Amino acid sequence: MKSLHQLAQKEVKKVIGLMSGTSVDGVDAALIEIRGHGLDTQIELLAFHSHPFKIEVRDRIFDLFQPETSRVDEICQMNFLIGEVFADAAVAVIHEAGLDIEEIDLIGSHGQTIYHLPPQTGAGYVPSTLQIGEPAVIAHHTGIPTIANFRVADLAAGGQGAPLVPYVDFLLFRGADRTVALQNIGGIANVTLIPAGAAVSDVLASDTGPGNMIIDSVMDILTEGAEKYDDAGRFAEQGNVCESLLGEWLQHPFISARPPKTTGREAFGRQFANRAIQQAQDRNVAPADLVATLTAFTAETIFDYYRRFLFPHYSVDEIYISGGGGHNLTLMGHLKILFRSIPVLPIDSIGFSSDAKEAIAFAVLANEAIHGHPTNLPQVTDASQ
Repeated sequence: MKSLHQLAQKEVKKVIGLMSGTSVDGVDAALIEIRGHGLDTQIELLAFHSHPFKIEVRDRIFDLFQPETSRVDEICQMNFLIGEVFADAAVAVIHEAGLDIEEIDLIGSHGQTIYHLPPQTGAGYVPSTLQIGEPAVIAHHTGIPTIANFRVADLAAGGQGAPLVPYVDFLLFRGADRTVALQNIGGIANVTLIPAGAAVSDVLASDTGPGNMIIDSVMDILTEGAEKYDDAGRFAEQGNVCESLLGEWLQHPFISARPPKTTGREAFGRQFANRAIQQAQDRNVAPADLVATLTAFTAETIFDYYRRFLFPHYSVDEIYISGGGGHNLTLMGHLKILFRSIPVLPIDSIGFSSDAKEAIAFAVLANEAIHGHPTNLPQVTDASQ
């Protein structure tokens, strides 16, 4: 296995980024060629592969999200099992690129978050985070040096441990004369704002609230597992928004909380979905109307974040959407109406793969790590360093 010192001396590297997000659809694997590091970073996407979880593995992961169904022995086993799945995803993307394993220099793996407890005043817990998908297993199965555990150092320094992608967004999307917002809509939605002519210390970022997470959970429950998400937003398109439910959900304390802030399944997961279904039943709200209202809820929480925290200080020229939410046409329609004169565009429109973006980020973060560059942004996460 190559030493990290040797790797750092290479001007051009082939690096794989591995990511499984809060939607738990599977492992996204991006194989990129990286030239340089830091502000000189240039990348080319060579291949992208989405490696689905087997149904039984996905179900076991979901059991780990809930303290009532999670067990320490299961966490221990799943850490290694998910490591094997991540390794399989890495091998698959190498084959898709038509390359040999020996040609790959490095892997950066986010792992699978199963619990995230960011600092919160009066929370009564130790701030902490846990991602599984053992990097030693990935390294052993592939023979490729593997960098992981990207979140824990930021939390150790008092930060939120998220978001981590803004540093990469700055390296790849900064510009001299345009202020751009990079809005990711995965299970959770988050935004990176890069002001025109920004230094890295000028970048702002935060979770904005739920993305696809509640919609996916409700679709799964309503269809008894037959539908895991609202394909292209077609089901929501058939319904009407229940304004009373929407108004109630918009009172959630996360939405008005000032950044830096992060969220996850602990706030917007299965419990929220079950409660939303019960609220809809109590008010005789039809299933399509419920999903339409949840879709509007995601859009409204995204817009509300900009209205409260960004628009008073910045004029945004474009908003680029990435993540699975960009495929939900009903959600995209809501966003275009809410943002009016500001173009809301898929990030693919500027030649960058929406589906691969998060995985690409962890390949870049791994490259930065072997060069000794800190990649968290303290003004974003509230870490001390």
